[in-house]
Amino acid sequence: MTTANTAKKTDMTQAAFNFDQEILREYDIRGQVGKNLSEDVAYAVGLSYGTYVRRKGGKTVALGFDGRASSPVLSAAVVRGLMAVGLDVTDIGLGPTPMLYYAVKHLKTDAGIMITGSHNPSDYNGFKMTLQTGPVYGPAVQEIGRIAREGDYETGEGSVKEFDIQDIYVDRLMADLKQTDKPLNVVWDCGNGAAGEITRRLTKKLPGKHILLFDEIDGTFPNHHPDPTVDHNLEDLIKCVKDNGFDLGIAFDGDADRIGAVDEKGGILRCDSLITIYARDVLKRHPGATIVGDVKCSQVMYDEIARLGGKPVMWKTGHSLIKAKMAEEKSPLSGELSGHIFFGDGWYGFDDGLYCGIRLMNAVIDANAPASTLTAHLPQIFNTPEIRFEVDEVKKFDLVASVVASVKAQAEKDPSIAVNDIDGARVNTKDGWWLLRASNTQNVLVTRAEAQSADALERLKDMVRTEVGKIGYDVSFA
Repeated sequence: MTTANTAKKTDMTQAAFNFDQEILREYDIRGQVGKNLSEDVAYAVGLSYGTYVRRKGGKTVALGFDGRASSPVLSAAVVRGLMAVGLDVTDIGLGPTPMLYYAVKHLKTDAGIMITGSHNPSDYNGFKMTLQTGPVYGPAVQEIGRIAREGDYETGEGSVKEFDIQDIYVDRLMADLKQTDKPLNVVWDCGNGAAGEITRRLTKKLPGKHILLFDEIDGTFPNHHPDPTVDHNLEDLIKCVKDNGFDLGIAFDGDADRIGAVDEKGGILRCDSLITIYARDVLKRHPGATIVGDVKCSQVMYDEIARLGGKPVMWKTGHSLIKAKMAEEKSPLSGELSGHIFFGDGWYGFDDGLYCGIRLMNAVIDANAPASTLTAHLPQIFNTPEIRFEVDEVKKFDLVASVVASVKAQAEKDPSIAVNDIDGARVNTKDGWWLLRASNTQNVLVTRAEAQSADALERLKDMVRTEVGKIGYDVSFA
């Protein structure tokens, strides 16, 4: 059902508002409820982002929210702000972030905003923003902060209407599933995140058997944290796949714009491995195409894309940054190790864990073989998971800059060392490579290492420990 009402002149003060600079991140606005995020902040986001949209020529905006306890209140405040600057809002309600992105495309709204804390702890929340033409990030986020700081708002009388897009979205996901005489049996771990209801609707239409884990939407995340890049969070999925002899396991983060996956043996399919699986199919239709990955992805992925005839491009980490680079390169497929994977081939170029699940099912169907065979030909490597350690939020980028300077000085003396500083320090040595970069969403530094042997990996770890020690921190790979 669709309902509508029109905003009247508001008596709420449209005053200048200073956001805590910490919440104005590279590709969204995100903070901690009760600390630097509140209903007043959300209203100011509505005013300032709405003004930004108006000045881009926009008149309409789609809005959704995730399952956190704070999300409905923050959503209502954002709506008030958007209406106060003269925008017409289509509220699609509770659901995953990619459903909001889809709504922007399907409804042809000028912009979209999603209230979500993604994979952050339950007391965090935030705002992911997009225009019909592409993501809002970097300087645009700072411009939104400036608009609020100066109280430089547009004025108007907007409206709001509700629109239930859930079944339309599910039908669009189903449209790209390949037909098969051997339907797959899949376990889906929703992690109590925002994808629960959509996954229930989707699996009712899918052939084969399906088991849903933690599909009740609960923003306290009572079973495990909804971050599928952390191996511990996949333990329930792995056990269920193996105990039931199923073909595949698929997991989502809190707002389902990221995917995690395991094969029929319970082996974890890292997201750079998933990109190689997808690339094999995509490059058949787009020979020679550019495929973008982030600095955290395995060298094996870049080598495999090249072997398949594609052009691999390494870029900065961040879903909005990858999306923008993808558009620039006209890439049919891009992604990052964290599980944000973007299909321009057959989809709309935004990150959608549910759609990635459909495409992974297609890859297994095409292979007519177990999921574990899809990566069996790739070289064996020895690597670490992503290791995160907390640092001072204000100093995190300066700390990384110090490490970049240190390893570049070494590279000048040792030709076997090469440094890619496009996003932190990705350091190549004769043993392999390691990375240190600052997270754009948390007060942490992130490191990872990859080598061709166990001994070489230990040497890379030692180098990381030494460099991190120089900036006053310890890092443990245990």
